Amino acid sequence: MVRIGVVGASGYAGGELLRLLESHPKFQVQYIAAGSNAGELITDIHSHLVSYSDQRFSHTDFKEINKCDLVFLALPHGESAKLVEDVSSSVNIVDLGADFRLKSADSWKKYYHIDHAGTWVYGLPELPNRRDLISNSNRVANPGCYATAIALAAVPAVQSGAVIAEDIVVVAASGTTGAGRSAKINLSASEVMNSMSSYKFGGVHQHTPEIEESLQSFSPSKVKLSFNPMLAPMPRGILATVTMKTNMDEGQARELYSSFYEKESFVHLLNEARMPETSSLIGSNGVHLQVAVDSHTSRLLISVAIDNLGKGAAGQAIQNANLMCGIEEAAGLSSTGIGQ
Repeated sequence: MVRIGVVGASGYAGGELLRLLESHPKFQVQYIAAGSNAGELITDIHSHLVSYSDQRFSHTDFKEINKCDLVFLALPHGESAKLVEDVSSSVNIVDLGADFRLKSADSWKKYYHIDHAGTWVYGLPELPNRRDLISNSNRVANPGCYATAIALAAVPAVQSGAVIAEDIVVVAASGTTGAGRSAKINLSASEVMNSMSSYKFGGVHQHTPEIEESLQSFSPSKVKLSFNPMLAPMPRGILATVTMKTNMDEGQARELYSSFYEKESFVHLLNEARMPETSSLIGSNGVHLQVAVDSHTSRLLISVAIDNLGKGAAGQAIQNANLMCGIEEAAGLSSTGIGQ
C-alpha cells in the first residue's frame, strides 16, 4: 500500500480527497493535517466521513509528512510554497493550490500579488503528451477547476489550428465551494439562493494566465483569452461555454473532438441531443462536452461541465497521484456522477 498524507484536509477539496481515498484500492491514508482545525474531530467538519469517526485533524508536522510516500497539499494559494522545502525529496507531492502552476513569474505576480515560487509539472493528464511527464515527476501542480474545464474544452480546436486562438471567449459559472470554506457574507445561502452574479469581471480572474499557458503549448499561434466567471446558486459544479472563430462546420468539429478524446475514459463528447449538466457529474472525475458551430457568426461553441471538487480538484489530484505511483490511472475514481 502507498502511504498517503493530506495537508489542508478541513477544506472542501481536502474533504473530497478523504472521501475518495477511503475506497482507493492502493492508497492508505496515514496522516491528516488541518492547520487551524488541528485537534478537532474530522466528522465535526466533514460529517459525512463516518469512516473517519474518532479521528482528529493533526497539526502540520514534517516528521509525519516525511513518513508518507505521497502527500496532497490542499492549502490556500501561497501556503504550499512555504512548506515544500522541508518535505523530503523522496515524498511525492500533488499540490492542489496554485503556487507552482504558472511558468511566468510576471503573470503570477500580476494575478496573485506575491512572489513566484517556481514551476512544477502541470497535472492535466488529458492534455497531449502530459502523462509521461506526470508519471516521471515527484512534484505535480494540480490545475485549477476553471482551468481544467476550459483547457479541455479548447485544446482540440486550438491544437488543430482550425480556430483563431487569439479570440477565445469564455463565460463560466461555478458553485460556491469553488471559493473555499472560509465564511464570506456573499457566499451565504441567503445571498446566493435565487440569484446569479458575475465576479472578477473584466479579465482579472487568476485562472486566465494558467489557461493561456496550458493552451499555448499546443497552439501554432498566439493564445488570448477573455474569461468571465459567474457564481451559480449551487454548492458544486462548473458549466462553461467556450467560443472561438472557425471555418469548420459542425460535422468537422464533432469529428475533431470525437477523435481527440476517443481513448479518454473520463472525457465524454455527448450525443447531439444532450447538453452537459453539472448535476450529472457530482462526485465524479468525469467531463461532459458538447460542440456546435454558430454558422451566423462562424464561431465554434463548446459547452463543458465538471464537478469543481472532482475533476476540478480532488479527483484529478488522485488521477495524478495514480500516475506518479505507477498505479492504474482510474484507480479509486469514476466518470459517473451520483445524479439528481
